[in-house]
Formats: sequence, structure tokens, C-alpha cells
Amino acid sequence: MARILAVDDEQGMLAVLKANLGRHGHEVTGAPSGGEALAEFRRIPFDLVITDLRMEPVDGMAVLQGVKADSAGTPVILLTGHGDVTDAVRALQLGAYTFLQKPCDFEALAALVARALGESDLARENRALRHAVGALAGAGELVGGSPPMAHLRTLIAKVAPTEATVLIRGESGVGKELVARAVHDGSARARGAFIAVNCAAIAETLLESELFGYRKGAFTGADRDREGLFEAARGGTLFLDEIGEAGPGVQAKLLRALQERKINRVGDPRERDVDVRIVAATNRPLEAAIEAGRFRQDLYYRLLVFPLDVPPLRERAVDIPALVDCFLEQMGRRGQALGATTLARLREHAWPGNVRELRNVIERAHILAGAGSVRDEHVLLDPRGGPSAPGPIPADLNLEENERRLIRAALSRADGNKSRAAHLLGITRRTLYSRLKLLGLEGEAGLERDRPAPQD
Repeated sequence: MARILAVDDEQGMLAVLKANLGRHGHEVTGAPSGGEALAEFRRIPFDLVITDLRMEPVDGMAVLQGVKADSAGTPVILLTGHGDVTDAVRALQLGAYTFLQKPCDFEALAALVARALGESDLARENRALRHAVGALAGAGELVGGSPPMAHLRTLIAKVAPTEATVLIRGESGVGKELVARAVHDGSARARGAFIAVNCAAIAETLLESELFGYRKGAFTGADRDREGLFEAARGGTLFLDEIGEAGPGVQAKLLRALQERKINRVGDPRERDVDVRIVAATNRPLEAAIEAGRFRQDLYYRLLVFPLDVPPLRERAVDIPALVDCFLEQMGRRGQALGATTLARLREHAWPGNVRELRNVIERAHILAGAGSVRDEHVLLDPRGGPSAPGPIPADLNLEENERRLIRAALSRADGNKSRAAHLLGITRRTLYSRLKLLGLEGEAGLERDRPAPQD
């Protein structure tokens, strides 16, 4: 169902338009003059406008221009007389969707309305997709059968079908956007747009216009009206990542949007109703930001209707094999699996970067392996993300001798290939050669030549 504004100075025509379009499920508001139509359009948002061309003193051309100045994406259909073809062509040049001559074929008009609304929705969805496309590369299902993930899925299943605002909490890289998408996909809004915006990646002044839109002339460079993400996501879900990084001005407008379901574009006094579900996320405790005066407490409680806590990877290490299989399949390695020794190394790693870090490790291994199978030497872990508890300290603390042991172990694991050994040690190939020379290992048996990488 669409909200349509019908404009005609003949009351009989308005009644017929209401009756015929109402039968197709549309909500039709009638305006008996161009002036009243523009006032109504500025008061309430409409999905489409149908206007007679010949009216006094404000004609259909003025209605068209007023609508397009306020909302360029709203389609306008003109009803014209037989002698108005020249004016109708000019109206098309000014942005009218189409024109229809009186007396109307109301079935043809209904078909035009359906087509115009469909194209308008498609344009809005395309804009939503442009915002979402960057996130789609990492999209997928929530993977893992650990107790923390099972509990999270249960909570998602309970809250998704509701209209409740959701606050997702978790460290960077745990997959908060995947959780937000799962909430959206399980809701009645699943057919609508899912738009994600990172509040930390956009300056506050730009974030305000990105979220709420702006009016032509609101600031330098605003050469046309533009709807924001709140309007682009109508009927869907707006995901506000890193909500704690939003500035005070944006926080105030977000609070009003959550309370009143209304927004104002930047530079525009007109209020607009919004139909969007808010899902927010944070990687740090908002309570600390409230204490420091950086975050509004009233906004916090508006967001905290239903919190979802996403566990870090170190608390669900049992899910690592399933995650690895999923990533390998995404990279075209269906059916390949890592060895037990490699998986044990991955489970012992502390994963400060969480699932994102694991995916990066597997992608790097995929690249290093080339056309061959991914093996243990391809899986390179950042030593800073090693086991949380320190391993046993060797009795011999001689630095040079322990360096020799590490280099020998790396070369052995890399089967004598110095490039891979350097990767394992976290140093460059040139540095490795320098250390071999300094430590007197150049002529050692088995280390004197650089063996090629083994092939499968």
C-alpha cells in the first residue's frame, strides 16, 4: 500500500480518484488546490503525487516543481487536457514521471501508479545496496555450535520477530554485523533494506547529513535535496555500528528518532515520519562513556531495550574448526581441511582480533598455498596473539643460542625454504640471511642452500 496525494480542483474527480486507487489498496489524500497540496506535502510524506495540470492560482506545474524541490525522488503523474501536450512535455523535462490525458482510463492510471512506485522503490533499494555492498563480502551465517553461540542464537530467535531496538555488544572482530543481519533476516522486515553505517568512520557533521539527509542549500555543496539513511531504510533495518563514537549532535537527533519516530533533514524544519528498526553496536562499555560525559544516558537506555552480547573467539575456541572450514569453502577450497596439529595451534592462540583475525590468517594461508593444499607452514600467527598463559621458559636464557634454536626450528618447519622461514619468524628474508651470517649458521649442514617450496 502506498500513500498517494491526489490534486484536482474538481471534487468529483477527487472522489473518483480516491475510490479507484483505494480499490488497489492505496491510501489517497485529496487536495482541492495546488496551494493546499503543497502545504499537505510538506506536512506529511507521500509516496506519489497525481495532479491536474489546469488549476488556479497554483497550477499542476507549480505542484510538480514544489514536490521535486522538496523530494526529488517522489514520482509525480500529471492529468492533462487534450490541448496541454506542449505543457505536458515541459513537465516531463522538469521531472514528472509521466502524464495521462483526461478523461482517464483508471485501470491504466492504476498500472502507471504501480510502475512508478516500483521504480521509486528500486531506486531507493539500489542506494541501500550501495551502502551495504562493502559489508556483503564478509556476510554469512553465524558459525559454531559452542554453548555461547547456542545461547546467542536463542536470544536472536526471541528478539528478531519483534520491533524492539537491539544493542549488540562485543569486541572488535567478533561479528557484530553478522548478528545484526541475523536479527534483520529473522524479522518481518527481512524483505526491506538492511543498511549498515560505521559511526566511527564518518566525521560528526557528515554523519548527521548521512543519517538524516539534508535540504538544498543547507551547507556548501548541498546542491539538491537528499534523503538520509533513515529514509532509505524505510521498512527495513538501520544498523549503527560503533554507536559510542557518535557526537553529541547526532546523539540528540537519534534520541528523538527513537522516541518520536520522526526526523528532520539538515536545514529543513519539516518533520518526516520514519519507519525503520534500529540495531546498534558497540565494542566498548557505553557506561564508561556516560561517566566521562561522552554519551547520553537517556539515549543509552533507549538503545538498551534488548542487549545481545557476542562472545570473543577465545571463549569459543571449540568453534574454530567449523569457522576454518567455512572460510576455506568461501575461498573455493570446499572439502579441504587443516591438519590436527594446525588446528591445535589455532585453538591455543589468544585471538585478540577475534573471528576477523582468524579469517585473515586463513586467507593469508590460502594465498601462500597457491594451487596446492593449505598446510601448517602456510598458517602464520601473529606472536602478539599467542597463548594467554606464557609457555615454559627454557633453562638456557642465552639470547643468541635461543635465536639459533628458533631459526633452526623455522627452517625445519619450512623444509629449508628461507622465504617461508622468514614468514614464520616475522622477519624479512634479508634479515634472516643477516642473522644466519651473524650467528654462524650459513655453513651449517642442511642450511647452506635455499630449498624450493615443496609442491603437492
